[in-house]
Amino acid sequence: MTAQAKEPRSAPPKELPAETTQARRFGKTRTAQSTALLEDYVELIADLLATHGEARPTDVARRLGVSHATAIKTIARLKREGLATSKPYRGVFLTQEGHDLASRVRARHRLVVDILLALGVPREAAESDAEGIEHHVSDLTLAAFAQFLQNR
Repeated sequence: MTAQAKEPRSAPPKELPAETTQARRFGKTRTAQSTALLEDYVELIADLLATHGEARPTDVARRLGVSHATAIKTIARLKREGLATSKPYRGVFLTQEGHDLASRVRARHRLVVDILLALGVPREAAESDAEGIEHHVSDLTLAAFAQFLQNR
């Protein structure tokens, strides 16, 4: 028996949500996917700057598991978005807006990790899963996570 066959089948919904509600939900997901990449880059660049004093595109590429060309392309997008600057032979630096975004992303990441740990998820799985969840969770849900952790 396959793993898929072992899972109980859920019944289709009796009624779909309103079109505008469903479109808003899917739109939110697409937007989160679009910004997740930039958020991962600024968070990593901030970490590299804090720990090594520099963030070279080569280091960014290796740590994100992407090609050097992909890192260069995304760093160019960060610069167009006003989140980063670069200097020849000196690597990438974040603008104040980039630093602010990195701080917000890091805080969301920590909160998601903390809630997963509170649920009993092992640390490595919590850290890994938080990398995806942190980009898709609403501020309302994050506030509920924080309240839950505070009340336990």
